[in-house]
Amino acid sequence: MSVLTILACIVAVILIIPLFMRKVHHVQREIMVNVTAQQAFSFLKMLKNHEKFNKWAGADPSRKEEFKGNDGTPGFIYAWNGNKNAGQGEKEIMKMIEGQKIEVDIRFVKPFKVTAHFHITTEALTDNQTKVILSNTSALMYPLNIMVPMVEKSLAKDMDESLNVLKKLLEQG
Repeated sequence: MSVLTILACIVAVILIIPLFMRKVHHVQREIMVNVTAQQAFSFLKMLKNHEKFNKWAGADPSRKEEFKGNDGTPGFIYAWNGNKNAGQGEKEIMKMIEGQKIEVDIRFVKPFKVTAHFHITTEALTDNQTKVILSNTSALMYPLNIMVPMVEKSLAKDMDESLNVLKKLLEQG
C-alpha cells in the first residue's frame, strides 16, 4: 500500500466514525457546601461571580470583558474576548427560578461556534448545607461530534475543579 492510500484510509475512517456517534453531550456534577441555600443561590445567580470559581476564567487574565443588563436577572450578558486559551463568547441568563435554578446559555465564537446550555441548581439539604448541581449540555455537529467523549471527560474534570473552588469561596464567606 502506498502512503497516499494509507492516508486516504485514515481520513475515511475519521469521517465515517462520526456518522455513527451521538452529537449531544451532557455532563452533570455536584458538590455539598456548608452554607444556606439562599447564600449559595445569591452568589451563583450573579454571572460576574462565576469568574471567581470558573476554571476557564483564569485562562487569560487580560481578556476583554463586557457586561449588558443587570447581573443576576434574566437577559444579563457577560461577554469576553481573550487569547487562544480563553477564546471568545458570551453567557446570558435565560431563565431563573429564584432560590432554586439558573439557566444560562453560553455562546462560544472562538475557537469554534457552539452554544451550550448551562444549568445551576441549589437544593437545601439542612439549614446550613446545600447541594449545588452544575449541568452542561451542548451539541457538536459532524464531524466534530467525534470529540463528544473527550469533551465530556474534560468538562467533568473542569466542573469538579470549579466546584471545589466554589465550595472554598462560599464557605470562607
